Amino acid sequence: MKQLHSIAASLSLATILLTGGCSKDLILQPTDSTNAPDNKMPQSAKPSGATKKAKSGKASVKSSNQATQKKIIFVLGGAASRERFAAKFAQSHPGLPIWVSSGSPEAYARRIFTKAGIKKNRVHLDYQAVDTVTNFTSLVDQFQAQGIHSVYLITSSDHMRRARVIGEIVFGSRGITIKPVPVPSKRVPEPTEKCLRDGARAILWVSTGHTGATLSQGAKLTEKSGQKQINWLDACYEH
Repeated sequence: MKQLHSIAASLSLATILLTGGCSKDLILQPTDSTNAPDNKMPQSAKPSGATKKAKSGKASVKSSNQATQKKIIFVLGGAASRERFAAKFAQSHPGLPIWVSSGSPEAYARRIFTKAGIKKNRVHLDYQAVDTVTNFTSLVDQFQAQGIHSVYLITSSDHMRRARVIGEIVFGSRGITIKPVPVPSKRVPEPTEKCLRDGARAILWVSTGHTGATLSQGAKLTEKSGQKQINWLDACYEH
């Protein structure tokens, strides 16, 4: 029943996004709110002495636990600019794991993060996905198993609406929330038809476990083309 409520909420938000609800106030700027101060407590309710110290200790442990394992930075492959942006974003969010789904070839991706001073053990490169829908479906269960409840979603601004529609449905079905961090792009936003198509595929996956790749025209061609590009780039790095 709880999962059904999560799915319903995710579908509602996805509908808002599709109908023009992507206002600027929904877009998270690249700053961290993890350490934002709590609301001030009324003077009369403030603890004192040993009680205050004990509660303070418990609060610090709780906030520390929340800041470590519950959030990650999630980058969608498709443009090296997204990984470069993510590397800079990660500098101001130390400690958060970084997951890149089907991004640049490994050698190049590693170089981007190393150059930015990001430790290798923070960066996880996954190459299962062949399109935007599978960016989410290929990793959602793994994220849930790790106890992740929130992700900073990084992708190009023109791609963000479609990514959010898919993510709100797929990740939302597992109780994982999305905080969008768009990479500035001069390209116009993708057409609503693409969002509708991939939103339908996401719903199909939640319902049946299948991504409905045939709903995406040229899905196989895109996969082969992407693999050729990766092979070509890998060859360049070897010489």
